[in-house]
Parts: sequence; structure tokens; C-alpha cells
Amino acid sequence: MGVRQDRYPDLDGRVVVVAGGSRGIGAETARAFARQGAAVAVLGRDAQALEDVADGLRAEGVRALGLVADCTDAAALGSAAARIERDLGPVDTLAAFAGGGGYPVPTVRETEEHWRAVLDGNLTATFLTVQAFLPGLLARRGGSIVTMASTAGRLAGGASAAYATAKAGVLMFTRHLALEVAGEGVRVNAIAPGAVRTERTAAQMPPEVQAAVAAAHPLGRLGEPADVASATLFLASDASSWITGQTLDVSGGRVMI
Repeated sequence: MGVRQDRYPDLDGRVVVVAGGSRGIGAETARAFARQGAAVAVLGRDAQALEDVADGLRAEGVRALGLVADCTDAAALGSAAARIERDLGPVDTLAAFAGGGGYPVPTVRETEEHWRAVLDGNLTATFLTVQAFLPGLLARRGGSIVTMASTAGRLAGGASAAYATAKAGVLMFTRHLALEVAGEGVRVNAIAPGAVRTERTAAQMPPEVQAAVAAAHPLGRLGEPADVASATLFLASDASSWITGQTLDVSGGRVMI
């Protein structure tokens, strides 16, 4: 089914960074911003996937960059931030979406290596990505940051304890940062998706499992990347200018708080 995306004229001409933008939710979010008239940079580790996304945007007449940057590497993120500002201009919006690895792992079988990798790939990556772009936003006293949490960080469920802990940490980091920088004109909010039918989900989850997971959501379907992209546009736009430090649950009613 299609997901309607509203028009936000204030996003036209803005410079947007989507970390974790090579595929899935991040890639769809990059395309959604581009349709609003924004210039878009996508960051990630897969050079070919990033270039494919950027090429698609440029084919639509959008100024776009695809830059390889491991979001757990502060130096790589710093270099990417400098390149984006040089080539596209000062950044207005950051979507810190890098992360993943939410598959179930019983805690009794959790390894130290996996625990550290999941926390680094989700929580530390969010922190380092924000830290790379925050100085520019503060210097210009404006802009919006949207972080990527998960239903797993909102309620106990089937994800690993490492993933749930990392995403809960992203939520607290988001609230803490929002309070810290509100006086500087920078807004910070989080999105917490439920189960979303990305390319990976569609490939790895059999149809009968998809149906069962969809049934666990009150609205009766899996989310689509465009659902999350639409929520991100709203949080980045002036339509949400009096919203900061909040978590938007894009979860088909799975979380009701």
C-alpha cells in the first residue's frame, strides 16, 4: 500500500544528512527529503549502495552525496561532515539512523563481543554521528536532529537485551541532548519504529511470519520505510517547531503511551 507524504515547503533548499542511508529506512528517508527539494548526503559503509542511492537522487535533479563513513569512527564522521559542508553547504537536518542487529539472542547465550558490537553500532554510533554535526547546528542556532530508536527500546519483546538496551539508551540520549541544546535553537527528537518491511525483512522473514508479526500490531500490518520517512519529515520541518525531546512511536499501535 502507498504511504502519502505531505508537502513541507520549508524543507525546500535545506541540507540534510541521513546516516545509515544506504538502504531500507535510511534510503527511503533520503528520497523523501529529496522530494521536498532538500539537498541530501547519505552516509554508511557500503560504497556501492550509497552511490546507487545518490545516483538516483541526482537523476531527479537533486544535489546529493554518497559518502562512506563508519558511524562508529569519529574521524571518518568528521571528514564526512567537512566534505558535506564544503560541497552542499551548512547542514540543517541530521537523521542519525545508523544501527541494526535487533535479532533475538537469549541473554544466557549472549556474548561479550556481540553485546559490545550492538551497543557500539546503535548507541555509540548515534552519539558520534550527532557529535560530528552538532557544532555546526549550534553555531547557526538552529536545525533539527532525529535519532533512530525502536519499539524494542520502549517495551520488552523479542529483540536481544543488547539491542533493547542500546535503543533505550538512544531515547535517553535524545531527551538529554534536547534539553541541553533547546536554548540554542536546535530540536532533537526520536522515532521508534515497530516491525518495518525493509528489503532485509522481506528476504529473511517468511510470509507466514510476516503475517503473524503484522497481526501483533493493532493496525494489522507491517510498517513500510515510507511510514518512518514521513514521520521524519514532520519532525524535521517547521510543522513540529514546538516539539523537542519527544519519541514518536511509528509502530501501528504496538506502543501506546
